[in-house]
Amino acid sequence: MKLQREEDAFTGLEAAIVLIAFIVVAAVFSYVMLGAGFFTTQKSQETVYSAIGQAATNLEVSGPVVLKTSGGSVEQANFTLILAAGGVPVDLKKVTYTLSTQDQVVDFGYYNVSIRKFNVGVENQLLERGEIAEVGLVLDDTGRQHIQANQPFTIEVKPSTGASLPITRYAPLSFKSTGTAYYEVY
Repeated sequence: MKLQREEDAFTGLEAAIVLIAFIVVAAVFSYVMLGAGFFTTQKSQETVYSAIGQAATNLEVSGPVVLKTSGGSVEQANFTLILAAGGVPVDLKKVTYTLSTQDQVVDFGYYNVSIRKFNVGVENQLLERGEIAEVGLVLDDTGRQHIQANQPFTIEVKPSTGASLPITRYAPLSFKSTGTAYYEVY
């Protein structure tokens, strides 16, 4: 007696169709994964560039710090600021200044300093490329002696964006006790 079996074979055409389906699914999956990878890479690159812009200081000191004294006490500290190479313009109204000595810390806002600009391109409160800002911190308003002779002091310039600029100097060994005198400190 002859047994009859039903044998369905997996033909070459069916195998080719399944193989092509696997290849198409793999290609779509790899395209999606590569796209997600490129998107993630682009976003992380934007984050890094943004952080670099925030971390870099946009200001530089040009020249010495000049202390103006009268009667043996420091009345004013003057220094010159310029825009750093590749720096973005800085709004001088939003810059704050901090004077730190061994004994005290004093903050100065825009209205507590004198600012004169030179080489002004456009008349505004922005320090732009090629412009020079001479900043004067008036120190004797409170009647206290902020900077002592032969002592270090730091003036920290803090723009609204970017890193702060510390200016650390040493006061002269002594101040002239009569009249007005100017001292360049480095």
